[in-house]
Amino acid sequence: MYCPRCGEERVSNATSFCSRCGFLLTVASELLPTGGALPPTLLPVVSASPSDRSRGLKQGLFLFLLALVVFPLMGILSVFALGMRPWPAGVVLFLLAGGGILRMAYALMFESKSPNALAAGSSLHVADVQLPGHPHQGSLPPQQTYPASQYTSPEPRHWRDTNELEPASVTDGTTKLLEKESEPPA
Repeated sequence: MYCPRCGEERVSNATSFCSRCGFLLTVASELLPTGGALPPTLLPVVSASPSDRSRGLKQGLFLFLLALVVFPLMGILSVFALGMRPWPAGVVLFLLAGGGILRMAYALMFESKSPNALAAGSSLHVADVQLPGHPHQGSLPPQQTYPASQYTSPEPRHWRDTNELEPASVTDGTTKLLEKESEPPA
């Protein structure tokens, strides 16, 4: 197997990373037999979920129906238990029923009809998706460097020894800067 990133051949099946670039090869080796599609063991479990619009309509309907239950209870409680006018029941009716209607209107006007996830029976395969700039999905990337077999060592006496190199002075650069600063302007 060759590394999909740099083209280096895998040393052995026991190695998990490319010896040249460090790319993780275990997942890539699982994708090769399936042609780039994720194996069923790696596919995420996707369940069908309702769309934002249907969820908003359900929430609004729940608030409206809750108002129909809480309104009479609040009226009975305020009149018989507290001995006052039933104005808290009106506030509850206004807030819950009005909020439910507003929530349903918002869902109908602004929220998306499309479901958030894939349907229960469908699955998304990576092999089905065509990425721009990648015409052949099963092929390796072009070779970016020379293979080790084409490497030749330098001929004797054609390399420089570190003792032959003259070290640059540490203070040489700062001395030149000081000389430029000390010159009088013309």
